[in-house]
Amino acid sequence: MNHDYSGQRFETRCVHVGVDKDDTFNSCITPIYPTSTFRFESLGKTKGYDYTRSGNPTRRALEENIASLEGGLDCRATCTGMSAVTATMHLFKPGDHIIAGHDIYGGTYRLFVSPFTDFGIKFSFVNMQDIANVRRALTPQTKCVWIETPSNPLLNLVDIQALAEVAKSAGAISIADNTFMSPYCQRPFELGVDVVVHSTTKYLNGHSDVVGGAVVTRHKEHAEKIGYVVNALGLACSPFDAWLVLRGIKTLAPRMEAHQRGAMALAKMLHEHSQVARVYYPGLPDHPHHALARKQMKGFGGMLSFDVKGGQAKAERVMMGAKLFSMAESLGGVESLMEHPETMSHASMTLEARRGAGISDATLRVSVGIEHPDDLIADLRQALES
Repeated sequence: MNHDYSGQRFETRCVHVGVDKDDTFNSCITPIYPTSTFRFESLGKTKGYDYTRSGNPTRRALEENIASLEGGLDCRATCTGMSAVTATMHLFKPGDHIIAGHDIYGGTYRLFVSPFTDFGIKFSFVNMQDIANVRRALTPQTKCVWIETPSNPLLNLVDIQALAEVAKSAGAISIADNTFMSPYCQRPFELGVDVVVHSTTKYLNGHSDVVGGAVVTRHKEHAEKIGYVVNALGLACSPFDAWLVLRGIKTLAPRMEAHQRGAMALAKMLHEHSQVARVYYPGLPDHPHHALARKQMKGFGGMLSFDVKGGQAKAERVMMGAKLFSMAESLGGVESLMEHPETMSHASMTLEARRGAGISDATLRVSVGIEHPDDLIADLRQALES
């Protein structure tokens, strides 16, 4: 039984898209198909699947769900977030030029610098907060503008619609990493972007028990190429991982509301605390991109960063002193995490690149979970003051 949920609200589609797949037993939850291979009915005739690397019913259910939430034509679910980024790089060829932000996620920066620079693709890392910098970086070989907003870890915003227009005017495509916001808070396709990528490990799954990625497309040519690449390179996620992410997405909307409630409360406390030099959260009115956040985002998200007074030694004491915040990388889970970008998530960047992006040894990044805000505030306050 297949239903059309295209006219339903976001929360409803989170729960129902990709679910009604079992005509045999009428399961209310999408079944897991762990099989590696599928029986042919005759030569050249299957029931839609032949080998799980190429396609799997559970994974396809997840892909239908994510495509619906982002408003895309198609989606391919991958085994990690980085494999999703890797898949998009195969839309390009040696000699092509890509413009990316100077403050993107360290893992993406590393992938661009090597191996893809070694493969002949050229990259320029510029401050995209000023659109003029992007225009100046354009060359006749520019084929893509890579957008990450809010940035990781300093929550800088760039104007998605303006960047998509710049890319289009130059004959290039735009790709947006929407991991930090999820489609609940931000939908880049509505602002003109061509391809959206996710680390489904983060908010889409939301429970810190799976790693995965997704590439969502809205043009047929990109959908076909990404589908080919994911199959050819063996980048697809496993059926069980797909099932976990699909399960997690069911609660995406209420989880994001809880994440945002806690993040705003923490940001306000940190903003006033004597041991904090600066807070990075787009929900604060004095954030330099607060107006842009209100324009292109439904909410302000569950991520924030702050600089402590006292450098790396103080930053480490705060992380070690917190009891509700695990000192760990990753983000987007129901539990709160705190990490040190200088030595953890962004260590793969050069020191020069980190300083150019505004990351210091006093910077701490927080993934705010869904715990009660009062408990999180009390814990972080005592960690700062201990």
